[in-house]
Amino acid sequence: MSNTRAEISFVSFFLSLLLGLPASSATAASVELTVHGGGHDRKDVSVMATIELPKNVHSPSSVELTLPDGKTIPAELTAVGICTGAAGSPDRRELHFILPEIKAGETLSLKGKLNSAETSSSSASGFHWQDLPNDHFLLSNGDRPVLDYMCRPLDESSKDKRDETFKPYHHLYDPDGKILVTKGPGGLYPHHRAMFFGYNKISYSGNTADVWHCTDGAYQSHEKLLDEEAGPVLGRHCVAIDWHGKDRVPFAHEQREMTVYSLPGGTIIDFASHLETARGKVHLDGDPQHSGFHFRAAQEVANKTSKDTIFIRTDGPAKAGDTINWDPKAKNNDPMTINQPWKGMSFVLGDQRYTAAILDLPTNPKEARFSERNYGRFGSYFVYDLDKGHPLEIRYRVWLQKGEMTPKQIAALAADFVEPIACECRATP
Repeated sequence: MSNTRAEISFVSFFLSLLLGLPASSATAASVELTVHGGGHDRKDVSVMATIELPKNVHSPSSVELTLPDGKTIPAELTAVGICTGAAGSPDRRELHFILPEIKAGETLSLKGKLNSAETSSSSASGFHWQDLPNDHFLLSNGDRPVLDYMCRPLDESSKDKRDETFKPYHHLYDPDGKILVTKGPGGLYPHHRAMFFGYNKISYSGNTADVWHCTDGAYQSHEKLLDEEAGPVLGRHCVAIDWHGKDRVPFAHEQREMTVYSLPGGTIIDFASHLETARGKVHLDGDPQHSGFHFRAAQEVANKTSKDTIFIRTDGPAKAGDTINWDPKAKNNDPMTINQPWKGMSFVLGDQRYTAAILDLPTNPKEARFSERNYGRFGSYFVYDLDKGHPLEIRYRVWLQKGEMTPKQIAALAADFVEPIACECRATP
């Protein structure tokens, strides 16, 4: 895992002092991009391209890109994310930007200048992190809170304290940053937490573990912050999480990465996880309600508005309050519960309706078995065996917006995720 941009900047600055050079001695590099629209029209779409930094650019920075019509848009350079397959060269980075529009089959040429971090001007706008280690890490966009990583260490001084701290999770704010739309500890089904990944039927080396309910001594623990990014386009962090059994010894190590983009009309959250064994073969199993990657809406949905929850499926929206779930005892499960490319849940908080959608990828393990609960939880799981040299890597995308979405709208988001914009990026001194 790479260092943060702040660490890289410090190293570059220190070297410049050591060599007797001014920190701003690096010159700007030119950036040229060729963007391909692909098979469908797109609007306000996130784009990522890998780029090799020229030797005279010592650390990542933001860059302003010029569109063919002369308008400019901000871009952001980050370290290479996990599960992208782009790691390798130490000079490799990711370049991110939000493209306002591109038509199917269209090719656009963009240009810009890339300055080293030492010469880039800073701005209070855009994404930024406020870290309180061993408690929470808050991501804001300007003065608007977006995402909050809750990571207090396990506290077994009482049952209530243990229940509050037996696993880390990511809270999500509404697109205005006014309220949390996700659930924390307590309330109905207290083991469900915001955006979360885990399993309830795990076996390894003659042992069993449940890191969903975290019973019989099992739990997940935040170990450390691995990487943190923030700029005009996105906020991202990667954290190390250990999965513990009843003997408190980790049986699996996870790197969990969350990348957040704020787009017109909503919020994108890209979830990525790399999970590897720490104790031989680990069998991950469970059920649709208590395993996999899930989203749980705020407790108010369970308390007041569950009858208004509408699940949006690939065959259309369900009736308010209706749910379908994969059943291990059923001979023929509903097709809407198996290997779905996406699913949406529209729920009500206060006088506002929201829609959260989970988008899957064909590369994630299958068979994916889906769960819906009208009190505000949905997601899917799959069975998997971890072994040495056989880790688990998964990626999902969550979209949140105000109002009820249509299947067509969610399908368009899913198409952008499954078929990302192809972009060739070249940087020259």
